[in-house]
Amino acid sequence: MTAYQQLVVIAGAGAIGTALGQVLAEAGAHVLLHTVEEDVAQNINLNHSNSKYFPAIRLHPELKATINAEDIREASIVFLAVPSTAVVSYVSSLQPFLNENAILVNMAKGFSPERRTIAEELIEIVPQKVATLKGPSFARELINYVPTSFTIGSASSSVKDQLYELFEGTCIYTDFTKDVRGVELLSILKNIYAIAAGIVDAHFDSPNLRFLVLTRAFYEMRAVMLHFGGRKTTMFRYCGYGDFGLTALNDLSRNRTLGLLIGKGFFTDNISQKVVLEGKIAANIFCEELMTHRDLENFPILHELYKVFNVPNYDVRGFVDKILQNSR
Repeated sequence: MTAYQQLVVIAGAGAIGTALGQVLAEAGAHVLLHTVEEDVAQNINLNHSNSKYFPAIRLHPELKATINAEDIREASIVFLAVPSTAVVSYVSSLQPFLNENAILVNMAKGFSPERRTIAEELIEIVPQKVATLKGPSFARELINYVPTSFTIGSASSSVKDQLYELFEGTCIYTDFTKDVRGVELLSILKNIYAIAAGIVDAHFDSPNLRFLVLTRAFYEMRAVMLHFGGRKTTMFRYCGYGDFGLTALNDLSRNRTLGLLIGKGFFTDNISQKVVLEGKIAANIFCEELMTHRDLENFPILHELYKVFNVPNYDVRGFVDKILQNSR
């Protein structure tokens, strides 16, 4: 059975899930979006539209959606495009309906509620093969068939081959590593360091300073990843250099935007409830772990961000000076 004869399920009919489904359906794959939102499923099935995320896009007529878990039993590949805090519980609830031979592909970027990488937690609790898929990918570009890259992380070369076959002939380009942990860690770290880049750009419109800080952030990200068990070469894949560059430099990035808000003095408890703060949550997890080993001072950008989020009345105007002083 070829990749296009298999049922591919995308769990989550949000922006990235819908965009991926559109690309695969256009290439001839049998794709089903699984969502908990009945109105979204009806809109996709009846009107070929997901007006909540892409009101101007007409979806491929063969891209279908369902709220019924029974419909996913025959899926060979299940992409997990739901919020990071919900992935593990979502998969656990669907386990009775999942084919044991299916491949679960995590696309969420963040820690699980147990403060672990999502893929590693899934590997321990499900019988299926688990992979991770991360890269520089704005959904609004992917759904318009702009060439887009991802890193496939899996311990299994057969998983790589199945995903390569599925993406062949689409606008999706991939590289591969067996360093699942590194891919997952980088997808979290890039959000943290994009916040720092936003803070810097909020204060200085300086290419010199921007790339001074970005270069140091790049090396510090790699050092953190290595400290937590990732592999050095993973930093130079799409999930590393590529995703960090996209997130740190583009104003479509929510985490960069958060950094800009902080740098301009608009970071308040009210804003923190409205903006996705996976970067903040992740920074605290990394920093608290590093503090137990008394290593946090070796990561000055991360250390300063921890103060931004946790020290009352932190004066963000001194952020740049402090990370430069502590990075010599």
